Amino acid sequence: MRRITLKQRNKTSHYLVISTIFVTLFVLAQLSTFAEDNNSIATLRQIGKAFATIAEKTSPAVIGLKAERVVVREYPFSREWPFSEPSDPFNDDIFERFFRFRSPRENSPLRKYRETRPVQGTGFIISPDGYILTSNHLVEDAEKVEVELADDRKFTAEIKGTDPETDVALIKIDANNLTYLKLADSDKLEIGEWVLAIGNPFGLSRTVTEGIVSAKGRSGLGLTTYEDFIQTTAAINFGNSGGPLINLDGEVVGINSAIVGSTGNIGIGFAVPINMAKAILPQLKKGEEIERGFLGVDIQDLTPELAEYFQLKNTKGVLIPDVHEDSAAEKAGLKPNDIIVEFNGKTVDTTQELQNCVAMLEPGTSVIIVVLRDGKKNTLTAELSKRPPLSELAGMLPKDVQENLGFSVQDLTDELAKRYDYKGQSGVVVTDIEPHSDAARAGIIRGVLVKEVNGREISNTREFNEAVTKAKKGNVLLKIKKERYTFFVLLQLND
Repeated sequence: MRRITLKQRNKTSHYLVISTIFVTLFVLAQLSTFAEDNNSIATLRQIGKAFATIAEKTSPAVIGLKAERVVVREYPFSREWPFSEPSDPFNDDIFERFFRFRSPRENSPLRKYRETRPVQGTGFIISPDGYILTSNHLVEDAEKVEVELADDRKFTAEIKGTDPETDVALIKIDANNLTYLKLADSDKLEIGEWVLAIGNPFGLSRTVTEGIVSAKGRSGLGLTTYEDFIQTTAAINFGNSGGPLINLDGEVVGINSAIVGSTGNIGIGFAVPINMAKAILPQLKKGEEIERGFLGVDIQDLTPELAEYFQLKNTKGVLIPDVHEDSAAEKAGLKPNDIIVEFNGKTVDTTQELQNCVAMLEPGTSVIIVVLRDGKKNTLTAELSKRPPLSELAGMLPKDVQENLGFSVQDLTDELAKRYDYKGQSGVVVTDIEPHSDAARAGIIRGVLVKEVNGREISNTREFNEAVTKAKKGNVLLKIKKERYTFFVLLQLND
């Protein structure tokens, strides 16, 4: 039997103590990790339950929407031509545009047919007596709007008001004591906040998705006139339009409006801030045309070069190149080269921000404007006037004149000049032509160059529109260049 000495025993005890300490630390670490994992899981469960509570509370106020939009199209009819009925697979705009000169239907009489095009989307109830907010593009020009509630009741809705410039619409159903959603202050929304989107993507009723606010103030998308979109990662697909974007308080911060990509959600969706809708809600309820404030200045964003020229530290602010005569701006004392840095207490960094601020106010509203002038701040007070029609502001043709004319034009760019061999020429290019219009029968087709209107040489769309508008009703003599040939076309603008 081997004997253990005292020295060995002490050494063994020493190792045992150290081992025990290491084992204890390891066990404590594992227990700590286990506890942390349990805490993390518990936190996730709490978040999930929070989402579930919000969804349960808000979903009953989300409605399914079906709109019927009737489109009247004209089709040539001839007993001799077998493909004259609307069932003809070649009878569409593209076929007409490229092959109408080859078709024996060209001089046939026209018949009108009504096509019913169903549109599906979402909306949400904002009052117990049946007022519903949704997207304008769903219900605009619709002949019938049907609403289905969470309890499967169906109603035919009345369109109370629409606003294409913000893509907001208000409809109403004849019902009471309805569950409704409160509207939050979307200006207080912060990037990174959790949000839920509820809607009917692909007809799947009251689908709930979650995400965060990715960005605010998105613009330049070309979707609406006034863009201040909330960007979110909450999945939005076709059919979500008009549905609510909801914060963790169960209140609406936005109206889901658009997605990036033609095939559906890729993690980027856009919602109209609910404050935009709140600003025009009184006018929508009354069924009135939306009247917007107007300052009367030309504006542009500051570039680094412009900022350096005006001796500015950064590019924040909006430059005024020109002030309109007899406008609210002129009366308030604004001048060219002024730089607007604040509007009614809010800092403005870009032209889009300023446009949105002005447009959300009604004519007659008194506003305080802070400008930089010669390096010093000046505070001015202006009373907003009523904004003229967009067509007038853009120098566009009035709708009735455009329809009478039968075609539209755009500026002659270098690319178009190269494509159509108009190098060194001036004028405007026809981009679209109404089939069977007087202009089409006179030989105007897509791609021809309009050089003159009533003897006036034309170099851009503004000049073209001014000349045609000036003619109003009566004869309009156009000088047209088509390939190597130049000829005159006389059109009659009717009442």
